[in-house]
Amino acid sequence: MIRKMSHASIYVIDQHSAEEFYINKLGFEQRMKIPIGKNTFWLTVSPKEQPELEITLMPIQNGEMFDSNTADQISTLVKNGTFGFGVFECKNIYATYQELKEKGVEFTKEPTEEFYGIEAMFKDDSGNWFSLTQFKEPEK
Repeated sequence: MIRKMSHASIYVIDQHSAEEFYINKLGFEQRMKIPIGKNTFWLTVSPKEQPELEITLMPIQNGEMFDSNTADQISTLVKNGTFGFGVFECKNIYATYQELKEKGVEFTKEPTEEFYGIEAMFKDDSGNWFSLTQFKEPEK
């Protein structure tokens, strides 16, 4: 039986820029950085409070994984915000929203009350979009 997920991938346009974004803007920690090709790394990051989940920042490039046509198509889709949906949870969305905005994170939706909690939406430096959510406390 499957026990848990340990790694998930996010396709990024520029791996170095993505590393800076996820570490310096979102406050994630680098878990691994192992060279796997010319200027390419097995690069993983994690939220500080969730080290058991490593997010692999996968560069989109012509080579082993993609031919040039496929790499171009995926890059276009990522830049257009087609990929990258995920949910990042926080305890105080208003403080987190303000901190990330001050660091230059681009938000496409300000914190808004929803039936499940308060949600804001942002993009990473490649164009992937994410929900930043403060979930409602369960009723007792």
